[in-house]
Amino acid sequence: MSPGRPAAEARGAATVILLRDSSAGPEVFMMRRHVRSDFVGGAYVFPGGRVDPEDSDGVDLCFGLDDELASRRLQLPTGGLAYFVAAVRECFEEAGVLLAYDADGELLDLHDPDLATIAEKGREALNSGEVDFLDFVRKRGWQLATDHMHYWAHWITPESQPKRFDTRFFLAVAPARQTAVHDDRELTSSAWVTPQEALDKAEEKEWTIIFPTLRNLMTLLDFSSTADAEEAGRRRGAVEVLQPRILHTRSGAQAVLPGDPGYELAASSAAGAKRTGRGGG
Repeated sequence: MSPGRPAAEARGAATVILLRDSSAGPEVFMMRRHVRSDFVGGAYVFPGGRVDPEDSDGVDLCFGLDDELASRRLQLPTGGLAYFVAAVRECFEEAGVLLAYDADGELLDLHDPDLATIAEKGREALNSGEVDFLDFVRKRGWQLATDHMHYWAHWITPESQPKRFDTRFFLAVAPARQTAVHDDRELTSSAWVTPQEALDKAEEKEWTIIFPTLRNLMTLLDFSSTADAEEAGRRRGAVEVLQPRILHTRSGAQAVLPGDPGYELAASSAAGAKRTGRGGG
């Protein structure tokens, strides 16, 4: 961001920290973004994306949740429900996991061949823009399992960056009878890993993982099961808004949070980096 130029608007986004149990403890589903992506290309990420205007139309589909309650949880005046809907939608689009109840009130069992075919074709049509997500769910008498979506974190992209997101992170456990798989379009590979394995891959430079994702992985290290993580999600109080700044030094650029050394200097260092050609995000 050049001196005097206003920061780019941060667009609403929703991300899902999708968990499952394993013999090594909870694992998290991570996917590699296409290297040609215009946002963090080649990085390993959780399922997620922008909140669309249509996501606010799912009031009748969210089990046990309306906009008033959703907004209160997210500390918003209105519009909170759209983030929950977007989280469920993006998880389905990108990871193939649909957190929804069938007409009998049971979590969708995609080991059922007929339901698996419906879901697979629906996902393909959704990703190609042929169908609307809420219409797809509504026509089948399903409801979104928003009660399985636990508000976990809130990150806002630094003001110095040209592309910015105001992202709510949700924690959810993958239904036992569904299989997560990347979309092979925006995401080119995927893996279930323990949080520590993901952090080790980042440390060893095997995986590129951006700062907010790293920090969210760290919050999962102490859980011995998905039940423990879900319980922490249910008990989570007010979620702190985290907005890093980019600190430019002679050794390079690094993200810093309030309380970190150099945070107060970061805004001015970013402007200086732009003037001298050292910056750019």
